[in-house]
Amino acid sequence: MATGTDSTTWFRRYSGTPAPRRRLAVLPHAGGSASFFHSWGSAFDGDTEVLVAQYPGRQERFNEPFVDRMDVLADRVTAALLPFADVPLTLFGHSMGASLAYEVALRLEERHRVTPAALHVSSRKAPHRLTPLDLHRKGDDELVAVLRGLGGTDTALLDDPDIRQLVLPAVRADFTVVSTYGPRVPTAVGCPVHAWIGDTDPNVAVWDMDAWADVAPEGFRVRVLPGGHFYLLQQHETLMRELSGHLAGDR
Repeated sequence: MATGTDSTTWFRRYSGTPAPRRRLAVLPHAGGSASFFHSWGSAFDGDTEVLVAQYPGRQERFNEPFVDRMDVLADRVTAALLPFADVPLTLFGHSMGASLAYEVALRLEERHRVTPAALHVSSRKAPHRLTPLDLHRKGDDELVAVLRGLGGTDTALLDDPDIRQLVLPAVRADFTVVSTYGPRVPTAVGCPVHAWIGDTDPNVAVWDMDAWADVAPEGFRVRVLPGGHFYLLQQHETLMRELSGHLAGDR
């Protein structure tokens, strides 16, 4: 059972070349899996390798125990990323993944003297703007209602009891990560920070994303796109095009 920091276990790799010039590490949302970002693997030029995190307890890691604490998850993801830091490494995290990407960026710098090329945070409040939650204590029906409200899951699947039984334990573990993380002191990262938000997100406002500027002395910008919490589904082409521009300029 692989529960440690093996890079091949923690990341699915999508490479356009055996010798990439840059890498993009994608950290999914609560309840998410690497397959959600499968289309990202072919969205960039041949010099960019895409890495998508696969958290324990889902898909090919189904038999592994969940990680339900942010600090543990960030420690393990950071260790798994180190072998990929031989070229410029950009981090992109969506929702829970944004907080995780931020914590990974801090660990890479503070513990390993690796500064990411950029940190992209999507649909998640800045670390010092977070408030304690109790999502992990909700009953199954309430969890399903939360997922339906966010809109990122094919909620029709959740009507199937067998699928619910498979999906909800991972969701509950991730919601424990989300609920028990923050607020935290706004510690600066040493790279530019790019914030992304849908203009109708029910849980995160534009000014919440603006607060990421407090941890971004090396540069900050926020981009508002049409859509809700999972704007990145409807705005896939726009997001990929703009991300490609950032990656090509390593900015």
